[in-house]
Amino acid sequence: MKERQKHKLADTAQQIVGGFLLSGPFVVTQEVWALALNMTVFHNVFLVCIVAAIGYGGLYGADNDRDPSREAAVAGVPVRFISVLLVAFGSVGTLAIAVTAPDQFLGELPLADQMVVTFRAISVGAVFSVVGAVTTDSLF
Repeated sequence: MKERQKHKLADTAQQIVGGFLLSGPFVVTQEVWALALNMTVFHNVFLVCIVAAIGYGGLYGADNDRDPSREAAVAGVPVRFISVLLVAFGSVGTLAIAVTAPDQFLGELPLADQMVVTFRAISVGAVFSVVGAVTTDSLF
């Protein structure tokens, strides 16, 4: 029986580089924030599912050498997959806050509405961020 592969800090660091690299342009684009204003809960849930599908498919579908059943897991979910999702959403969220994008694009909205629309915009950016995170994780 093979030992489960551990997810290392270096793996997460690689994902972070890719996640930040591809998410930057979407955080500062007014069109993304306009889309987020018009999205519904359904659209947001659908985007989160797309991010998860891209992440899982990129990690385990595109790489024949990687088997989720042989990796370290939390409640049956591979740690590498959890890391990719945290990086995808976290990198976009971090950049959005760092460049004050919610204030710039949503300044007229009440704070509670700003938070909801910001999460929607983060979901849009995460679609691209997850591609970068998975790509760098798979390449290195």
